[in-house]
Amino acid sequence: MSDDKTPNEPFDLNAHTYRLLESEPFFASLSRRINKSIMKSIPTAGVRITEQGQFEMVYNPEFFEALTQKERSGVLKHEFYHIIFEHVTGRLPPEGMTKMWNIATDLAINSHLMDELPEQGCFPSRKPFEDYPVGQSAEFYFKMLQEDEQFQNDKGDGEGQGEGQGDGEGQGGDGLPDSLDDHSGWGGEHLDEEQRQALRDVAQERLKQAVKDAVEEINSNGRGWGTIGADTRKAIQDFIKPKVNWRKVLRYFIKTSQRANKRSTPRRINKRFPYIHSGKKVKRTAKIAISIDQSGSVSDAMLALFFSELSGLSKYAEFTVIPFDTEVAEKEVFVWKKGAKRTWERVSCGGTNFDAPTSYVNERKFDGHIILTDMEAPKPRPSKCQRMWATTPEYAENPYFSTNERMLIMDQ
Repeated sequence: MSDDKTPNEPFDLNAHTYRLLESEPFFASLSRRINKSIMKSIPTAGVRITEQGQFEMVYNPEFFEALTQKERSGVLKHEFYHIIFEHVTGRLPPEGMTKMWNIATDLAINSHLMDELPEQGCFPSRKPFEDYPVGQSAEFYFKMLQEDEQFQNDKGDGEGQGEGQGDGEGQGGDGLPDSLDDHSGWGGEHLDEEQRQALRDVAQERLKQAVKDAVEEINSNGRGWGTIGADTRKAIQDFIKPKVNWRKVLRYFIKTSQRANKRSTPRRINKRFPYIHSGKKVKRTAKIAISIDQSGSVSDAMLALFFSELSGLSKYAEFTVIPFDTEVAEKEVFVWKKGAKRTWERVSCGGTNFDAPTSYVNERKFDGHIILTDMEAPKPRPSKCQRMWATTPEYAENPYFSTNERMLIMDQ
């Protein structure tokens, strides 16, 4: 293979990007909006967020120089998929950045790149992941990895950082292979949680604009999407559409469901009658029910998404989780404590009857009720507390029934 460079000159990825992506118009357009820098301290390649909230691809020139043209193109697309699928700006599980999560994201991405990457990549349906189906989400693979006996040793509290690849604290690395690329720049590890989230929010907005510009460019010049499949194209287009921040809506729903418990206290001064009457101490609580549709029409991927978002919601409140299909699985009902961590599981797999969770909640005087579902059942009886429906975009387009109650669309 011939590369246009003088001897001893490092491989310059920027000089080769156009040729590598000439048959991938969308990736080529997006690539021009992402800086690429040499970083010899990492063994392969990776994407990261800079301190200025910009996306950057970093790579070891010796690694790229040893690859074929097809593999170079595959690695570029792999890194860009990390950005497009928001593995860098969000979607982290409650455990945070771990080697197991790194592998899960690679399995999701490499489903699209099965024969385009170097052999050291992690691929579903191939050893040691031969029992893993192709084409699932990172959350789905993360759940499988957690339950896979061959990786049980990886559930400890070791660092699991390997040779710089798949960096992440938490779950160790004795049984899991290293991921193909370096993930050490995802977390903003030197920042506190508030700063880290602010940095990711800035990067997310810049990403959305870059993706939007790339989509508009390929639409205007008519060159098409290249090898990107229809489902991924739709996900990209949904990503750049203006939408309500549904996570904030969930938090707002809980806040507006709070009730005030007041009690007299002589230690607080009454503003209207100081030193005549005692003051009032107000404690606001919310008794929230979250019913999760476990019917056969709800996929494991949807359940993984639901539980992933409940993990984030548990940072703000305590709530009661109610699994149901045609009836409530009362033995499986549990209180999700504030700040607790849980993994998803399916406890039933029948039909769907929304009257079942509605009756359960009505009888127990909850303040708010959220039903996570695919909307595939008749309209239920009225709720005694405010009720909200949460579903994914595909089911929101054609719900089984219409309702004036709030409908929350959860995109992945």
